[in-house]
Order: sequence, then C-alpha cells, then structure tokens
Amino acid sequence: MRDSFAIAMAMLVATALIGGVAGTATGAQPTISTDGPAAGAQPVVGAAATGAGPAQTDGACGFPYNATDATGETITLEERPDRITTINPSAAQTLWELGAQDRVVGVSQFAFYLDGAEERANVSASFGASVERVVDTEPDLVLAPNSSAADVEPLREQGLTVYHFPAATSIDDIAEKTETIGRLVGACEAASETNAEMYDAVEAAEERTSGVERPTALYPLGGGYVAANNTFIDAIMNAGGTDNAAAEYEAYPQLSDEVILETDPELIIVTDPEAAILDQEPYASTTAGAKDSYVVLNVNYLNQPAPRSVIESTTTLSNAVVELQSDGSESTDGAEGGSSDGNGSDGTDSSGDGSGDGDASDGDGSTTGDSTGSDGGDGESAGDTGAESPGFGVVAAALALLATGLLARRE
Repeated sequence: MRDSFAIAMAMLVATALIGGVAGTATGAQPTISTDGPAAGAQPVVGAAATGAGPAQTDGACGFPYNATDATGETITLEERPDRITTINPSAAQTLWELGAQDRVVGVSQFAFYLDGAEERANVSASFGASVERVVDTEPDLVLAPNSSAADVEPLREQGLTVYHFPAATSIDDIAEKTETIGRLVGACEAASETNAEMYDAVEAAEERTSGVERPTALYPLGGGYVAANNTFIDAIMNAGGTDNAAAEYEAYPQLSDEVILETDPELIIVTDPEAAILDQEPYASTTAGAKDSYVVLNVNYLNQPAPRSVIESTTTLSNAVVELQSDGSESTDGAEGGSSDGNGSDGTDSSGDGSGDGDASDGDGSTTGDSTGSDGGDGESAGDTGAESPGFGVVAAALALLATGLLARRE
C-alpha cells in the first residue's frame, strides 16, 4: 500500500493555461464605479492572507452600476442581474458560494459538479463556449473568466453584456475576483463573508504547518507540464505548507525528464486517487516516487481559482503535510478538512498520467485524458489553472495539453 495521503474529492470548480494567452488586456485589473447613491465607493482588495480579507459594504452595492473589465470595456448594469450565465466553472463556483445560484441560468459542462448545476443550460461547445447556447439563455450578464478571452467579442457582438476577468495568480487575486462578482450581482456582503472565510482557512493552514518541515512538492499536469511560479496553484501549494519544486519557472512550463529529476520533489500532488504517475518516469525516480509520497486533491477545487477551491485545497494539503511529518509511512484515506463530494462532473476525475487537471484553468483542464474539455481555465491558462503568462510558449503548452485532453476543467 502506498504511503499516501488520499484527500477526499470534494466539489466545486477550477482551470487555466489558455486563458492568460488570449486575454486582450494583459493582466489589466478591473476598475469599478457606482452611479447609484454610494457613487465612488471602491471595494478594498488585495489584503494579505492574515484573516482579514477585502471588505465591502452594502452601501456600495446599488444599481445602476458601471464596471470596466480586463479588456478595457465598461459595462453598465441598470439593475441587479436576475439571469446570469457563466462560461467557466470558477465563476459558477463563486456564485454558488455567494448564494446567487438561483439566478444562474447557464454554466459550462465543467461546473456540473456544483449542486443543482446540471439543471442549468449547458453552454459549452466542443471548445470554449457556444455563442448560440449562451444567447439562448437570455442572460442579463455573462461572466467570462480569463481563459475565455476568445469568447468575449463574439458574445458582445450578439448584444450581450459580458464581463471579462483578468488572470488570477494569487489568493488576493481570487479575493478581488470574488468581490468583483459580488458587486456585479449585488451580493457584496456575501462576497466579503466568503473572502473572510477563505483568508481564515489560509491562515489556519499556515499556522497548522508552521512548526513542521516544508516538503518540496510538484503538481504535474501531464506531458512534462507542471504548475510553476506566478500561478494560483503555486499560491495554494505555498499556503498549504509546501515549497513548489518548480518555483524557478513561470506559469505552466513543459519540463524535460532531466529537469524534473533535478527538481526532485519530496511530494507529488495528484488528482488521481491511484497516483499512477508515480509509477512512470521521471516521477518514479524522484524522492516522492521512491517513497510513494503523494497527496490527492480534488480536481475541481485544485484547478479553479475560486474561494472554495482555496479553502478546500489549502486545508487538505496542510493536513497532509502535517501527517507526512508525523506519521511518516502511514497512509490516510480521505483527508480531514476537505469536503468530499466526489469528482468533478464530466469525467474529470483524472485518471491517467498526470495528476493535474487543468482546471487550473477556468477552463478546467481535466487530467489525463479524462476529458477534453474545452473550458479552458479561468484565468489561467490551462483552463482553470491559471496559467497566465502570454507568449508563444504558453500558447504552445496550452495547445499541447488540449491535444492530449488534459485541459478540460481549469478555470
């Protein structure tokens, strides 16, 4: 039996290697303004993960409301949107977290793991979103995370109000994104409460692992691709008590077998409960492979830049790190700390080689061949993963991952 830490598969969304490449406004942060009674009140964002997240008051939550998104487009909401369509899972996960799910009329197929989401219209196409399906939902507002950049203009050409988010590469970015969604849908108080819960979970995870040795960890996406620095997955890994073995690289690089051996991770993060990747080279020859040391995280949570993803992933990872240090060779099934809901819908569970899913993309990228999802990540390049650096390398990486069916459920 492997020395493993099988961390319960929960529910909710994530994914992103392609998104950051196609974004029109290279990382530009959204700006917001209110034409209502509380005009000029701006949300406070970017608080450090010390338990006190960004704060907003209901006074700044009125309508009409103007907001400028990552493309530089200013949208106007004359009243609270009652029909909301999301074209990536991380935005859907956030709306469920804010209690606004009853107003959601369309979701991508990778959001079906959310309770009741299968009752909404499926707006996914074979790749990305189906413009026709989105239009058919008659939305007051369309939320398009970073990985969906290519879908934004075609939807706007149909007369739809679309808000496009920048890539999220940190926990603070996710908090800002949550506040933005809360403001857009008139759920500011719920957004602040959700962020407070997220920051509390991060602080608890950091305190939990503060007295133990931090193992070096690696999150393989398959085909030599890994989650490296400047990604929200890297932020989750750090908050969960590990040091990213690929931290000297950016975004979602493809590493050679030799380089992966040089990183020599002590822990492999997987989304496949069988952790099949540890039996394959070069991973089998790393310290983690030799010791069968791995942690299983829910693909939906790990790969989607959204608050519940941070809560579940940092909690389960930090619990596993503590157990790794204290129990050594003992294995555990199902972690304390994570909710266990199962797998992501749509066969995103991850079987195969890599552990990663792609949901680092709001695109969801599913792991190895389980899904060829199109969603691409939310802000992140591989689906919901969050690969956010533009450039040929990232594009090539994203295309390669898509070709092997690895990016189905990222952002």
